[in-house]
Amino acid sequence: KNSLTKESVFAIFLPNTYEFYWNTNADQFRDKMLKYYKMFWNSSRIDKAKSYGLNPVEVSVLASIVQRETPKVDERPTISGVYFNRLKKRMKLQADPTVVYTIKEKKGFDKKIRRVLYRDLKIKSPYNTYINRGLPPGPIYMPDFSSIESVLEMETHEYLFFVADVKRPGYHIFAKTYRQHNKNKRQYTNWLKKNNIRR
Repeated sequence: KNSLTKESVFAIFLPNTYEFYWNTNADQFRDKMLKYYKMFWNSSRIDKAKSYGLNPVEVSVLASIVQRETPKVDERPTISGVYFNRLKKRMKLQADPTVVYTIKEKKGFDKKIRRVLYRDLKIKSPYNTYINRGLPPGPIYMPDFSSIESVLEMETHEYLFFVADVKRPGYHIFAKTYRQHNKNKRQYTNWLKKNNIRR
């Protein structure tokens, strides 16, 4: 009745501090999370999401990818803008965090992944944005408020690509063209080789 699926239901769980009694059951817990979710998604936020052609669940899904892409809160609106530009152009998102999720989905969520390999991009999963167009069926992570806001207040620009910036850990170098992106990518692949990071 809330238009949620078993994949998208994770969007209702917003990381925060909540008070529960020791005898709270699963249904009560779910209902309280849904109550706070509906309070968070007020008319202002819903209207903002609609202005991008997104609904609250889709915002949460995109925010989950953005959060796994960078720990830098100040960079999240820029990355949100990149993914939105790709969605508008009907490009595949090709988001590495979704590939990491598919690997962990199959091999265990405690597995540490330091590098995504070309063969990983072909793993069949509805969450793999290298083989599926559009957003995954649900969040790959429970995004915090800053990540959700970074989608609702995304930066407007023409960037379509980005790669890790080895000179500024946690940050990225952005590009408007694939040619420029390949040039930017070299500094990252050289760094991986230099540090012998294979997986």
